[in-house]
Amino acid sequence: MTIALVAGATRGAGRGIAAELGAIGATVYVTGRTTRDQQSEYQRPETIEETAELVTRAGGHGIAVQADHLDRDQVRALVERIDREQGRLDVLVNNIWGSENLFSWDKPLWEHDLDDGMRMLRLAIDTHIITSHYALPLLLRNEGGLVVEMTDGTADYNAVNYRVTFFYDLVKSSVLRMAFGLSKEVGPRGATAVALTPGWLRSELMLEHFGVTEETWRDALESEPHFAISESPAYVGRAVAALAGDPDRARWNGASLSSGGLAQVYGFTDVDGSRPDAWRYIVEVQDAGKPADITGYR
Repeated sequence: MTIALVAGATRGAGRGIAAELGAIGATVYVTGRTTRDQQSEYQRPETIEETAELVTRAGGHGIAVQADHLDRDQVRALVERIDREQGRLDVLVNNIWGSENLFSWDKPLWEHDLDDGMRMLRLAIDTHIITSHYALPLLLRNEGGLVVEMTDGTADYNAVNYRVTFFYDLVKSSVLRMAFGLSKEVGPRGATAVALTPGWLRSELMLEHFGVTEETWRDALESEPHFAISESPAYVGRAVAALAGDPDRARWNGASLSSGGLAQVYGFTDVDGSRPDAWRYIVEVQDAGKPADITGYR
């Protein structure tokens, strides 16, 4: 049985990943700051208990653990608990983000709120480092472990495109580099580290932004036609599940991967049976200024 830790699994990609790992029968520890009894600064309704229940309903075993991944003692205790209860860790997904409300879409560095920007670096970079520091010794105890660093954008795309604002760009590029660095350290020790990005994710926040639900998301195409390339959180979850189930996953060590790209390799689909290839679409259609047309991209 696969033992996984999805750090940052309260909502969005983390929730989708946890549920799809559950679908392959994994025991999944899901962490976050929001529980049914306590909300984080996000002030969102989703909870880690809900995610754990989704894992179990999918066929796995979901275990919710409240944890602030900036708190070293909490992360250390989390890993000690996994060791005590399972004796191993096979998959580590660093999906901690928590910064959706901290960056501006249009302010340059000198006008951006500095406290928000620095908090963003702490939430989206320091948390990954702290979690890997404590979790990797357990993951490396057995051959074949998988580390997935979740980001936004592939290495190729982010290398030539400025991602929104200074702090956002720095965070997403840093996570890509973290995956590369980890690959050099865990690869020789029998594990695999990759960076993974979803495409245009239909997260709870994105659906709320457009005033739609997962069932009615196509209603948003009237105001944003390119949203036609969007994908559910299950899609990137299936990408992680495919990696976790691939005995030859070491071939990806150090790679920057996308849900759409891996779907072409492993053959999984999104919940509607399609295979959206968002990053190719973004380059060839959206960024090129062409009218929205998903023909050949979904």
